[in-house]
Amino acid sequence: MKLKTTYILALGLMTIGMTACKKDFLQRNPETEITEGVFFQSPADLETYSNGFYQQIEPNYSDINSDNISNYNANGEVDLLVRGGLSAANVGGWGKDDWEDLRRVNFMLDHIGQAKGDPVLIKHYVGIARFFRAMFYFDKIKKYSNVPWYGHVLSENDPELYKGQDPRALVVDSVLNDLNYAATNIKIDAKGKDTKTRVTKWAALALLSRFALHEGTFRKYHDELGLTSDYQRFLDIAVAASDKIMKEGGFELLSTGNGAADYRSLFSSPTLSGNKEMIMWADYNRELGVGNNTHTVLDYTWSLSRSLADTYLKTDGSPFTSSPGYNTKVYTEVFKDRDPRMAETIINPAFRGFNTLNEPYVIKATLGGYNQIKFYPRDPALRQGWQANYTGLPVFRYAEILLINAEAKAELGSISQIDLDQTINLLRSRVQMPPLNMGVAVDPVLAAMYPNVSTAVLLEIRRERRVETACEGFRFSDLMRWKSGNLFQDSQQGMYVPALGAMDVTGDGKPDIAILPHPDDESSIASIPAEERAKLSKFYLKDKAGKDQNFYLSNGNSGFIAFTRDRDQPRNFISPKYYYRPIPVGEVVANPQLKQVFGW
Repeated sequence: MKLKTTYILALGLMTIGMTACKKDFLQRNPETEITEGVFFQSPADLETYSNGFYQQIEPNYSDINSDNISNYNANGEVDLLVRGGLSAANVGGWGKDDWEDLRRVNFMLDHIGQAKGDPVLIKHYVGIARFFRAMFYFDKIKKYSNVPWYGHVLSENDPELYKGQDPRALVVDSVLNDLNYAATNIKIDAKGKDTKTRVTKWAALALLSRFALHEGTFRKYHDELGLTSDYQRFLDIAVAASDKIMKEGGFELLSTGNGAADYRSLFSSPTLSGNKEMIMWADYNRELGVGNNTHTVLDYTWSLSRSLADTYLKTDGSPFTSSPGYNTKVYTEVFKDRDPRMAETIINPAFRGFNTLNEPYVIKATLGGYNQIKFYPRDPALRQGWQANYTGLPVFRYAEILLINAEAKAELGSISQIDLDQTINLLRSRVQMPPLNMGVAVDPVLAAMYPNVSTAVLLEIRRERRVETACEGFRFSDLMRWKSGNLFQDSQQGMYVPALGAMDVTGDGKPDIAILPHPDDESSIASIPAEERAKLSKFYLKDKAGKDQNFYLSNGNSGFIAFTRDRDQPRNFISPKYYYRPIPVGEVVANPQLKQVFGW
């Protein structure tokens, strides 16, 4: 969901100043004359207007559309893509509403010259606007690669109104200019308040770090762009920006010695105020009437994947997939002696707090069994329903900066043990996991997953990024920039089921669920006492008419939970075409200067 603000005045002024356009989403409207004439006169006006930009910030709390998800019932864009159902004829994303956020930012920047007052404060709010413009274009670049750069609001007769896309290199450098300006001119604390719910110079540096890592690795691995020779510049920027945050920002990981509990509190606490790991966070507060939907991560329409579950190391630091018999361990066994972050991300037999704080949760086989609990509000008082959960959510946290720093240095080939100790090993230490050493052996499972990576350390950094930031919305973009689209076509699976019949999934030694052939065949649970049998949650491979349900077992009567849709409609990822999205055909007809890219 979008981050809502309490600045009703700002939203009201934006409604007056930026309502319907005559011909195009970037065109001026005479109704803006009221705003142009009387507004933007002071830093206070700039603050009021720029407060409306914060609705663009959308904290993520799921990895939908990535290989971290085992089942997702909705027809999302990526789901359509890999099944061949997405085309320029049915895609969205280029209409008026998709550009309105840019127009709002440029409208303010076009009128900065009217403001009188402290030049430092004026530059501060210019920096805020340019931060949001950079964020807007970052998303557009990730989706389309080449997009038109607009640095001002267009008039009805502006010759740029119907221009084609600008080269990716031009737009990327324009984004860098915006972020460098923002990082230089945004004040750390404009009013002496807790500004971590506002954009600060550290948030600008965090976005710069994120953007530079993305662009550097995208150029390195995507030779179809013809920009491979210029990838190192961006990785150097990512290192410099993250280094500055690490050395000067005063941030640190939340680590009180409570390991898993410290990690959990980052995603399910009523407030993140005062948390030194937060560079920026979103405040969802009952008193402000602003809530989120984090309760939907559990028991809604998706579950987490076996692929993600297998990625977590054992507590001795060895890969789980190197353990004998790892691929036949049942649900109550896979969490034993594992990285504590696993049980704080994926529901486990010890989980309590679904309806009451002490009630065990019974997993649903139809979703794969590995339900997400990261971000789930554990306290029922913070979990009141749709748009009524009151937990603070990270926007930028220090852990991501450490991961960016390590990955950029590894991609550059300059990483050392000191670098690992100052980044990856701080994350592992928080949850009492063994450190990563430069001499680590290659994990063949990771090597098969990322065949374009040649060093064991970089593979392990990718592992660490996946487990530390699981469900925070990074995985899709990570696979895209690493040119790992092949993983989107893999049919993700859920937990292992040794045989049809009853299973214990709460760890108390008593059966809780039963997976059965169909409603008329319960022979495999006939020996269970009637009272216990009546309490079982039953799931059937076929319905009464003999029709397949949404899941099956990979070996027939045993195996991993898999999904009939993946079996009947196989996924396919076409490279490089699917790393980009098409422009809707109607937009190309309206503006012939727009050109489709890479096969669309």
